Amino acid sequence: MKTFEIYKNIRKQAVIFGLSISLFALMMVTILASLLVIIFSFSFEIIIGLFIINAALYIVLTKIHNTPQVFHMKKAFPTIISNKRNSGIDYEQD
Repeated sequence: MKTFEIYKNIRKQAVIFGLSISLFALMMVTILASLLVIIFSFSFEIIIGLFIINAALYIVLTKIHNTPQVFHMKKAFPTIISNKRNSGIDYEQD
């Protein structure tokens, strides 16, 4: 019988339209904002400009998603959390 490994980190690699979930959420917020601008503006140039801006943003976000080392962030939390006071004395030998 075939056994399957449990995969707990599926959200880390989830992709929607080639973007990670956080970048996809950013794209949707900008699309909603541009739709509000389109609704309340009657200028054809603004509508075309917003389409160009949204397309450029999508291209930039896909480039960022494909090359993650561009915006590599340091981990937020340390690997070890301890309540022990740091005395500043190092007991290890060099």
